[in-house]
Amino acid sequence: MAGWVSLLVGFSAPVAFAAFAFGEYSKPWWPACPPKLSGTVLLLVLSAMHAAHVQRGAWVQNVAVLLKVVLIGVFAGLALMRLQVGSAPAAPEIPISKFAVSLMWVSFSYSGWNAAIYIAGEVRDAERNLPRAMLFGTALVMALYLVLNFIFVYSAPVADLAGKAEVGRIAAQALGGSGWANAVTSLVALVLVSSVSAQVMAGPRVSAKMAADGYLPQWLAMKGGPPRAAILLQAGIALVMLWSTTFEWLLTYIGFTLGLSTAVTVLGLIVLRLREGAQLRVPGWPWVPGLFLASVSTITVLSVIGKPKAT
Repeated sequence: MAGWVSLLVGFSAPVAFAAFAFGEYSKPWWPACPPKLSGTVLLLVLSAMHAAHVQRGAWVQNVAVLLKVVLIGVFAGLALMRLQVGSAPAAPEIPISKFAVSLMWVSFSYSGWNAAIYIAGEVRDAERNLPRAMLFGTALVMALYLVLNFIFVYSAPVADLAGKAEVGRIAAQALGGSGWANAVTSLVALVLVSSVSAQVMAGPRVSAKMAADGYLPQWLAMKGGPPRAAILLQAGIALVMLWSTTFEWLLTYIGFTLGLSTAVTVLGLIVLRLREGAQLRVPGWPWVPGLFLASVSTITVLSVIGKPKAT
């Protein structure tokens, strides 16, 4: 079950989502090209790159990650100097079910916090370094997420941002005109390219390893070199999702399913702690896991009410 959830929701759906978002952001560059077609080209190019050469694909990914973090920091610094922060923008009243869906979308931003585990076998002193890597990565993402959204919310009217995929471009246009808008579009495109590349690099390796252990079909296992069969399968599933759904449906589907997965994981931890007793150390027991489970369960129920088709 975990293998199929990882293949379908953990990697294939986020790849389709990021490719879709890339197409939306790149519309000003290729106005005659539909966003889904632009996303398809990106997905196929990156899948071919990672299938062809392991080290070259990893090098491109590392450079893209470093570059995007630096550029996000530069943009945030410049934007904060231009930002005119007054009273908080007026927010319309919304049903609690829609608010729950929004919280589910926000949680998706943190869904890669555990990605370091996938390379645990290649990490020196993994017991000490992996928790540090996950804590630092989560803290960095949280800081960047809060700063960027603070800038977006206060840079343009809420009505201009609501329901739009390209909020970064709209915010930059309001702050510095078309020059800033084009620069931020390039930055977001780089972030999305890096996201798709990371998913294409990591996802098939998880599937291939599970196939080698007998949990997924054997033809997905690596046979020397990159896991080409798993890359091809993931790309195919992602393309089906990209062309058969909407941007909002994908985001809701991913957030809902991954939320359920984390809830089941924490529930399993609670059951194990009750069975093993105090010898099993659980930080913040029982409040942290209990509060997390209650929060996710509430958001999930309300999301089903707000978006029944996607959930």
